[in-house]
Amino acid sequence: MSGDPLAGLDDQQRAAASLLRGPVCVLAGAGTGKTRVITHRIAHGVDTGAYSPGRVMAVTFTAKAAGEMRGRLRALGVEGVAARTFHATALAQLNFFWPQLAGDTAPTIIDKKVRVLGQAADSLGLHLDAATLRDVASRIEWRKVAMRTIEQDAAAHPAGLGGIDAGKLADLMRAYEKVKDDRRQLDFEDVLLACAGMLESEPRVAAAVHEQYRHLTVDEFQDVSPVQYRLLELWLGDRRDICVVGDASQTIYSFAGADPRYLLEFGSHYPDAQLVRLEHSYRSDPAILAVANALMRGRPGALALTSARRPGPAPVVTAYPDDSAEASGVAAAVAAQIASGISPDDIAILYRANAQSAPLLAALSARGIAATVLGGTRFFDLPEVRQAVMALRGASVAPVETTFLAAVRDVLRSLGLTDEAPPAGGALRDAWEARSAVLRLAEEAPEGTTLRGFTDELMARGRDQHEPALRTVTLATLHAAKGLEWDHVHLVGMSEGLLPISYATGFEQIDEERRLAYVGITRAGRTLSLSWSEHSGSRPRQRSRFLQEIGTDTVRAGDGRARPGARGRS
Repeated sequence: MSGDPLAGLDDQQRAAASLLRGPVCVLAGAGTGKTRVITHRIAHGVDTGAYSPGRVMAVTFTAKAAGEMRGRLRALGVEGVAARTFHATALAQLNFFWPQLAGDTAPTIIDKKVRVLGQAADSLGLHLDAATLRDVASRIEWRKVAMRTIEQDAAAHPAGLGGIDAGKLADLMRAYEKVKDDRRQLDFEDVLLACAGMLESEPRVAAAVHEQYRHLTVDEFQDVSPVQYRLLELWLGDRRDICVVGDASQTIYSFAGADPRYLLEFGSHYPDAQLVRLEHSYRSDPAILAVANALMRGRPGALALTSARRPGPAPVVTAYPDDSAEASGVAAAVAAQIASGISPDDIAILYRANAQSAPLLAALSARGIAATVLGGTRFFDLPEVRQAVMALRGASVAPVETTFLAAVRDVLRSLGLTDEAPPAGGALRDAWEARSAVLRLAEEAPEGTTLRGFTDELMARGRDQHEPALRTVTLATLHAAKGLEWDHVHLVGMSEGLLPISYATGFEQIDEERRLAYVGITRAGRTLSLSWSEHSGSRPRQRSRFLQEIGTDTVRAGDGRARPGARGRS
């Protein structure tokens, strides 16, 4: 390893990365460099000899986050760390130990839970539509991550679900489990439960895991569910070398079992835990952070984010007459930003629900603005990208008579990437953008890169879901935007019924919606625009209660003036 892993860290980051022995709790606000701290802390441990890479387990929640962690560790010269998701870690242990315990291969994993659930319903003579089956599947997932039995779930929900009474729902859950058992299958949640059960019931397996992994790091600890927390306890055993990193203000997955209390009460569970706060944001300017801090002020675990950036324009809320006018107005604002020289990939439009994307896409398309909706096909799974990687791989076999970059350009040109202006829109524009992104990766490659090395890197990035940004405007739900950032963010639909969503009624649900709004606000680096529409069809709307808390002026579309009395309480 070359260089000091602590070099370049600020005082807070250095303090966190220097604590090599747990228990350690790092409260990391949005944009404060938590992944940097995690990876540099591991690299520092390896550099000093405190850690052996093969003895480090680093777990997180998404394959993309795990891939980014592995990529950063590689860049720091650290190989061999087990950086995976909870499920990937548990599945790897099941696949390794199951044959030793049962003398057979581990069960397969079902990929379509609703289909198996439908077959279980048929066996009981229940005729349920797809929507009801999805609701039942969600209830099963919740029951398992909460570590409840079928009987406990029935007692907690005596009214059943939809048109299914509690007794029939319990019968359906049992039938579903029987179908899986008969087929030797596990579902996604079973993987965690089965791994926990194996560690609890097989002392030699637990001993082997504890011998292998001496140092445990957990990213996004605010999103841990009861079954994941139990797994962490079993992976840790009687050791205390655990480092958790999280931000209670970004807990937005309670519907999937996430419980921020594990983060908030970490100091109670480990009274000798060392606590470090990361509150210096490198993403957002002070005006944006002021809005974010105001929204979360006084909430459990809230951090007071600061910025060294020069203050930019204050976020402004715009009120539009209706949804169509809001979509058109936001598209016009985006067009003006692009005309001023801002790159489209530095702009995002965020919203609460997927259905809100359709009018926005239409309004952008009407202005000839290319957009990408997060949650679609992954970059390295796009046909144009797969074709480009295979073509580059093939070209790497033959002797190269030109420079590396010229060879990449030649291959992409043969696939249709020209030096002319991109197509106006549609599938041709999408293909052009995808191939252009591959070319940009080549242009950013280190000096001395070969075609073979470049394709190896592309394939590694594909496995790690380390995707480049397309030069298009991004549209995303607030959930999908978590972990991402843009210089310029438009947060739309800031009205009661959309944010907070209409079915959020209790205090805890409203607080979750508040955290969603916070996540959206803290995605922005330089400018933040918020908007809402005063009518949905003929029905009037009220602006979101969250706007009243952040103290931001509201401008009515068309007059450019702050509305009297629009400034809320701060």
